[in-house]
Amino acid sequence: MIRSNKLILLFITLLLLALPMTMQINAQGVDKQKDFAPINTAVPSLSIAPDARGGSMGDNGVSTLPDENSQYWNPAKYAFMTSKAGVALSYTPWLRKLVNDVALANLSGYFKIGDSDMQAIGASLRYFTLGEVPMSQQGIGENIGYINPYEMAFDVSYSRKLSDYFSMAVALRYIRSDMGTQDSEEQEAGNAYAADVAGYLEKYVMVGSAEALWSFGFNVSNIGTKISYDGGTTNQFIPTTLRLGTGLLYPLDDYNRIGFYLDLSKYLVPTLPKNAGSTQEEIDAYEKLKEDYNTMSGIKGMFRSFSDAPGGFSEELKEINVSIGAEYSYNEQFFVRGGYYYENPNKGNRQYFSIGTGFRMSVFQIDAAYLISTVQSNPLDQTLRFSLSFDMDGLKGLIK
Repeated sequence: MIRSNKLILLFITLLLLALPMTMQINAQGVDKQKDFAPINTAVPSLSIAPDARGGSMGDNGVSTLPDENSQYWNPAKYAFMTSKAGVALSYTPWLRKLVNDVALANLSGYFKIGDSDMQAIGASLRYFTLGEVPMSQQGIGENIGYINPYEMAFDVSYSRKLSDYFSMAVALRYIRSDMGTQDSEEQEAGNAYAADVAGYLEKYVMVGSAEALWSFGFNVSNIGTKISYDGGTTNQFIPTTLRLGTGLLYPLDDYNRIGFYLDLSKYLVPTLPKNAGSTQEEIDAYEKLKEDYNTMSGIKGMFRSFSDAPGGFSEELKEINVSIGAEYSYNEQFFVRGGYYYENPNKGNRQYFSIGTGFRMSVFQIDAAYLISTVQSNPLDQTLRFSLSFDMDGLKGLIK
């Protein structure tokens, strides 16, 4: 047990500064269309939060308490799970305001290994279907059939406690993206390989007369190869992402607890070059930049992403997304959650509140989340997420 008033002061300061920072940037808005420069990546479904718990707290999860869905947010948290094993199934109907057959399904789980209970293996399988897409013959417009494009990823992780307070993990991932055909020309399915490196720390600290649990986490996800749909002629970056987060879980009394969490995230992907002129010299310079972008490795792109924004350091700061979440629990059985996610208008303009609830029994837990957009014409508005988790220790005890 550690008493650290400076630590608590730092956490509260970060939490209070996050909202004013997002409000100030939002007030500036998108001044000019040319300033709209979102980070371009392939396989965008890898950036969708799969579970209802994280989704209900503004897509927040790198430093929240460990659960069965930690594989996506921070696999290092599995080493702190108290149960021997667990599994979770999540389902998200996606873009329901536009279509009715696009969805993300995710299966994840973990198993503690060894007698010391300090290490775990985890795995997850996600499948993102784009539904049934009609094809038409070019120049005629007649329907000639349907395709079913999809994106999927399978990964495994190993996590281990390095001390009583800190753990680290590494995950390996296989990614496949099959967009079918386009303009009557057959495309190849894209394949990529990636890794995650993550860490998680939790310590008890004194806040007034109560013991609170302080947590910190980081995850650098999807470090790996680029992906191509045309045999290597054009290569695209996958969404390599850096997440940093901290949280504080405070006990109100013996039955009631409340946690506050702050996540900062940034794509470690370089900015796509733009054609800035019409002269031959400017066109040649653009073609050279585009070729460099196409041949750049994923690792080199990670380092380039910190210094290549056209607007300099101020624009690099705009690439940082902010997520603030809170979770109230009663007797560790009933949960109410809320959160807010902010992305700069020039970098994608995803801004929304989210709410959710959960209920836990000895064997299973069910969670639901609902997204409320704060910007107009957001197709993500009213998105629902559902998760069902099973505790294998509880299930084993029930069978006995």
